[in-house]
Amino acid sequence: MAHRFVRATPKRDRLAELRERLERGDVERLDPFGHAVTRALERARFDPDTGEAVWVEEDYCTPPLAMEREAVLDDYFETLTVVDADVDEAAGWERIEDLPSLWDRVET
Repeated sequence: MAHRFVRATPKRDRLAELRERLERGDVERLDPFGHAVTRALERARFDPDTGEAVWVEEDYCTPPLAMEREAVLDDYFETLTVVDADVDEAAGWERIEDLPSLWDRVET
């Protein structure tokens, strides 16, 4: 099982729409990755120093996050960088636990 540590620049004008899709379960229904990307994005953090969203996501694609980018992520993020392609999930979340939630930045 691979976990990716991800940084991405949000398209701020699109985040409210993404939040609504997550809440409705639209993203979770995407097969085979919907549950993993939903879980990761719901926990996503905001790095005020860089203006980026950061999260850890379970992923098996080559290249990393290929299906997720095509179906969801590229619609809501301008740039997406896999900082660490094989991070321990718990350790990855610990790296960002002190950052505010991405969703605190979004008015829905």
